[in-house]
Amino acid sequence: MLRQLLSIFRSSNPLTAMGNDFSRMLKITYETTMKAGEVFSGTGLKPEERTWIYEQDVQVNKLQRKIRKQVIAHLSIHGNVPTLPYCLLLMSLVKDVERLGDYAKNVSEIADLHTGSFPDDEFIAELQEIRMGVEAAFAATADVFERSDIARALELTRQGQDLGRRCEMLIDKIARCDHDATTVTALVLGTRYYKRIGGHVLNILSGVTMPLHKLDYYDEDAILFDDDDDDD
Repeated sequence: MLRQLLSIFRSSNPLTAMGNDFSRMLKITYETTMKAGEVFSGTGLKPEERTWIYEQDVQVNKLQRKIRKQVIAHLSIHGNVPTLPYCLLLMSLVKDVERLGDYAKNVSEIADLHTGSFPDDEFIAELQEIRMGVEAAFAATADVFERSDIARALELTRQGQDLGRRCEMLIDKIARCDHDATTVTALVLGTRYYKRIGGHVLNILSGVTMPLHKLDYYDEDAILFDDDDDDD
């Protein structure tokens, strides 16, 4: 289905405008995620950085509403019903991109809770590895989506699932460490937010690998050998 959607985006079809807006959303949320990561690993959030991140989040929200409006207008025109599956796919994907913007903002706000540098220990080292893995997957997503690269999407999905498991194990370790409460809270929040960012990136990748009714699921057997089953 994604290949057909991309062909529509690239044509003179009205859905092209929706595709352009979706690409803008993806670009903005990637940039804000990267900036939030810099803030999280630095010494605090400068006023101008906070303003910029919040302004980008507003833009993403506006684009999401715009795409929803475009979809409704498109489907209200007689003869456009055959594009309904692609519109449903797009509506699902834009929600994940919008959530990426929210979590980037959440990551940046941790600087309000924890000022100064984090301790140089195994916990922060593990979290930084997770952060870099999530950012790398996010960086690759736009290209994977654009080329409908199933093999690369599968590879990133497996890596993303591993990062999610590492997040859960890291939270357990942090909860048992002897850092002060503020540091523990900041590290747990950071780990949880990066797990959610990674999860929403995986949801977008599922648009490459999965049929419409299995978006947000990552069963490799279903990806490769989907038999139109009715499982949940």
